Amino acid sequence: MCTGKCSRCIGVALYPLAVISIICNIILFFPGWETSYAKDGYITEEVKYMGGLVGGGLMVLVPALYIHVTGQQGCCANRCGMFLSIAFAAVGVAGALYSFIVAMLGLINGPYCRVLLIWMTPFKDKENSYLNNRDLWGLCTAPKDVVEFNIGLFAILLLTSSLQLVLCCSQMINGLFGCLCGTCTSKGQVI
Repeated sequence: MCTGKCSRCIGVALYPLAVISIICNIILFFPGWETSYAKDGYITEEVKYMGGLVGGGLMVLVPALYIHVTGQQGCCANRCGMFLSIAFAAVGVAGALYSFIVAMLGLINGPYCRVLLIWMTPFKDKENSYLNNRDLWGLCTAPKDVVEFNIGLFAILLLTSSLQLVLCCSQMINGLFGCLCGTCTSKGQVI
């Protein structure tokens, strides 16, 4: 596969991953599918870092647009365009890493929830992980099913950011080959 086609494939694959990251982060602001918790500030700390919205979302979506354009025929399908795609892919790597780290912290620390009458993060800094012990999940009395809610969405963010990281790193390598060897042009047309 030539470097231009590879760029197109990578760019197209990054679009849905960025959208999924943005949607997951927005949904995390509404635990138990209620707006009252966000309005009153009862949301998990890692949600406020907006790893999915900023990192896996915008910081990957902008490079995805450029990477996709790099694979198209025109001004960006040349050695300089491929060189710039390395820099844009590096921004995507940074965004994906940020999203990955925030999602990992969200899974490790657990949700912010009400335990009896006190709002806290009950699983933070514990020796045993709550992820392995479903019996501990009952500690959180509100929002309803917040542990499952957070685990599901942070796990999706972890998966999407991992895929984004692989794709952006692949584009950095692809961009290097495109910069050194040139794009696949045959008689002025991108193949």
